[in-house]
Amino acid sequence: MKFSYYLAKALKKLLNPPALKNCSIDQTARVCSRSELSRVTIGRYSYVGSMCFLVNVKIGAFCSIADRCCIGGATHPIQRVSTSPVFHKGRNILGRNFTEFPAIKTTQTIIEDDVWLGMGCFVKSGVRIGCGAVVGMGSVITHDVPPYEIWAGNPARKIRDRFDQEVANALKEIPWTQ
Repeated sequence: MKFSYYLAKALKKLLNPPALKNCSIDQTARVCSRSELSRVTIGRYSYVGSMCFLVNVKIGAFCSIADRCCIGGATHPIQRVSTSPVFHKGRNILGRNFTEFPAIKTTQTIIEDDVWLGMGCFVKSGVRIGCGAVVGMGSVITHDVPPYEIWAGNPARKIRDRFDQEVANALKEIPWTQ
């Protein structure tokens, strides 16, 4: 029984490696199988779980990103007649362009140091999640999350502080990235 478990884990890792494009990943960090990352930076001792999708994200040190999280991504121009990618220039999934409007640039999503995102979180592009924050599983983050707060829900909202203010202020002084 134990052998088959480890064999399955090894095959999963071997046959389903993460897809990485234009990424900078610290040598101590890990990205698990079947995750897709594009334009992502990951700091020391952080990990991204299995089956995650991240676009244009900066992740600090000591972060825990659970399985099936979706962070960042494209922005569609809702002020135009159509949100379809065929109505702006550049490559797109449909392989056609009917106009030459410029594509909307994706704003970078920032996940500061020591952040924990529970399984299945969705984080909108351009959001900043502060140092030491915790986001509950299945949450949808559409706004910035301040440091050392716990957020959950859809849309996510503050549940409570992770520590009292004195402890949080002391923790903010830790040079995580050194």
